[in-house]
Amino acid sequence: MSEDFHKSERLPEATEIKSRQLDLQNQMEIEQRIAAQERRKLKAKQEKHHTVWFGLGMFGLIGWSVAIPAVAGAAIGLWIDSNWPSRFSWSLMLLIGGLALGCFNAWKWLHREGNIDQ
Repeated sequence: MSEDFHKSERLPEATEIKSRQLDLQNQMEIEQRIAAQERRKLKAKQEKHHTVWFGLGMFGLIGWSVAIPAVAGAAIGLWIDSNWPSRFSWSLMLLIGGLALGCFNAWKWLHREGNIDQ
């Protein structure tokens, strides 16, 4: 009976070793992915000249980051106005709020990604 007891003690140790090996392997894979992402970011920051396509892409990205909150605000405002009429125009208020939010988002993104100093 003592032999069975010792065998059962060894099994958890073997599974613990395997799980530790898997954890180390997963950690190494994650570290490699992060390192690859960091290399891509550093390479992109080092490139000073940008093509016309980059400029058009940036223009589109900024446009969408302003347009989506504005349209969403207007749509929510129209829904509120149609369901709960009041003397205030929720459509107009939420459209202006969406525009402000979109402009703020675009400004923050440009400062973060474009390295624009004040």
